[in-house]
Amino acid sequence: MSMEVCPKCGLPKDLCICKEIAKEQQMVKVSTVKRRFGKITTVIKGINEKEVDLKGLSKELKSRCACGGTVKAGCVELQGNQEELVKKTLREMGYRLEGEE
Repeated sequence: MSMEVCPKCGLPKDLCICKEIAKEQQMVKVSTVKRRFGKITTVIKGINEKEVDLKGLSKELKSRCACGGTVKAGCVELQGNQEELVKKTLREMGYRLEGEE
């Protein structure tokens, strides 16, 4: 019976901590932007696409905020001003936000 070992950290797959370390090392920036016709969009930047599934993250954030959104050019965009709820959710998921330690 062979156990699968993570090539990065050398630990067995079920104990692998690479994803947690990847989350902690990234500086995520959450901001709001005013778009056409005065619509406000919440933009989440600074998440490494190679280490994190942006589509999955987008889906989770959209369901938690009860809003629409998309993934564009390496950042997640959500409809409406969702800044506080997104920050709270990302903190719970283990991400470090820009401007706080």
